[in-house]
Amino acid sequence: MAVLGGTRREYRRGHGRRSLPTARAIVALMLREMTTSYGRSPGGYLWAVLEPTLGIALLTLIFSVGFRAPPVGTSFPLFYATGMVPFLFYGELSSKVAQAILYSRQLLAYPGVTYADALLARFLVAALTQILVACLVLAGIFAAFDTRTTPDIAAAVLGFAMASALGLGVGTLNCFLMTRYALWQRVWSILNRPLFLLSCVFFTFDTVPEPYRSGLWFNPLVHVVGQMRAAFYPAYDGTYVSPLYVFAVSLCLTASGLVFLRRFHRELVHD
Repeated sequence: MAVLGGTRREYRRGHGRRSLPTARAIVALMLREMTTSYGRSPGGYLWAVLEPTLGIALLTLIFSVGFRAPPVGTSFPLFYATGMVPFLFYGELSSKVAQAILYSRQLLAYPGVTYADALLARFLVAALTQILVACLVLAGIFAAFDTRTTPDIAAAVLGFAMASALGLGVGTLNCFLMTRYALWQRVWSILNRPLFLLSCVFFTFDTVPEPYRSGLWFNPLVHVVGQMRAAFYPAYDGTYVSPLYVFAVSLCLTASGLVFLRRFHRELVHD
């Protein structure tokens, strides 16, 4: 009996150690994510750069026909880049994290891989990829156009940090909801579509009339885009931007998602 009791205790201790996120498991999942998401075709990473580039080019073409200058600054490409890049940054992170369990369900059957490993791996790969994409797109705009502005690197880093935190929070909660309720993926897709119009991507927050402006303030993406615009336009009045609000919302969403995942992750993996 003593031997059996000791064996049980050793198993529980070993199982507890294996259940913790480990660097080895996270790196392995990251490599798998990079291979399957971007490495299967030659245009995998190329398309990650082309998507925001083509979107910025399309918006620039459309609005430059009807307007002499963008709402802020003198460069149409830079103005729309400071809106689209953080928006797509958030969207890619939240989408990747939301699919973490569905994507890695078979691997989660192994005791050495946990749902936290899957979340972190997908988040890190998406974040690193989107940072590279953002740097290439913005550097290309500065090289090709006379933007007449000097970016504030620290403020831009804060903007990307806000987008990362929000993407992680929304993705973590959606990871539980989409895995638990299959219909939620379609519902969220419908709810998410107006965000491009409601996140100040191709207009500024200050131009929105009341009372709509007060309601729009509660959209965290408005603050993310506003922070990015303030980073690239020193004269832009971004006093409405509240990083604290974005990080607080992100923390609440992340904590809620982790609580539900911790409670139901076994059912989600084996369902």
